[in-house]
Amino acid sequence: MANEIKRKILIAEDDPGICTFLRATLLAEGYDVITAHDGQNALGMISSHCPDCVLLDLGLPDMDGNQIIQSIRKWTHTPIVVISARSMEDDKARALDLGADDYMTKPFGTVELLARIRTALRHTHTTSETGELALTGCYRVGGLEIDYNKCRVYLDGEDVHLTPNEYRIVALLGKHAGRVLTYKSMLRELWGPAASSDNKILRVHMAGIRRKIEPNPNEPRYIFTEVGVGYRMAEEERP
Repeated sequence: MANEIKRKILIAEDDPGICTFLRATLLAEGYDVITAHDGQNALGMISSHCPDCVLLDLGLPDMDGNQIIQSIRKWTHTPIVVISARSMEDDKARALDLGADDYMTKPFGTVELLARIRTALRHTHTTSETGELALTGCYRVGGLEIDYNKCRVYLDGEDVHLTPNEYRIVALLGKHAGRVLTYKSMLRELWGPAASSDNKILRVHMAGIRRKIEPNPNEPRYIFTEVGVGYRMAEEERP
């Protein structure tokens, strides 16, 4: 543990109280922490310090946080966790569509924040795939397994017989497990850039998927709805 390399977190936040709280919380968890209080400073520190993760407030004084996300995504895949007072679904969807990895609304709990940072950091070196998937071609959580080599989904060892479109949806979510995929990004990925922006087709397919893989579709265990934003697949369990 003494020789373990500390993961570096950049906090881009202009509220001194929140910044101090976040810094103390992360230092207590063993992270190396750097801070920026405006957008230009944040972009400079990302370039010069190469943080492992960025905690980004959208309401910085000199530029909108979405501009920062766009700029970062032109040259790096560094995980971005948005922490914002903006709670509208459109704000969340836009930030995620622009390339943010996660979105938390103020106020937030420390336990959830740390969990989301750990999830973002795990995605850093897996090129949008979970470690297990990268190694074995399979995604597993609980009794659910996606076998990408066979293009099959199993529940407790039994083939659940998804339709081709249902499989494509589940396979896409599994490759990005733990992350929210917006309706817009899923439609574009699954049906191309000319796909309709109406997410009804996703809702219809998801209803069928949940009937097949969820013990109780009204209380999903594997695929969660981020209301008005998109869907998120449960992250793989770690030993």
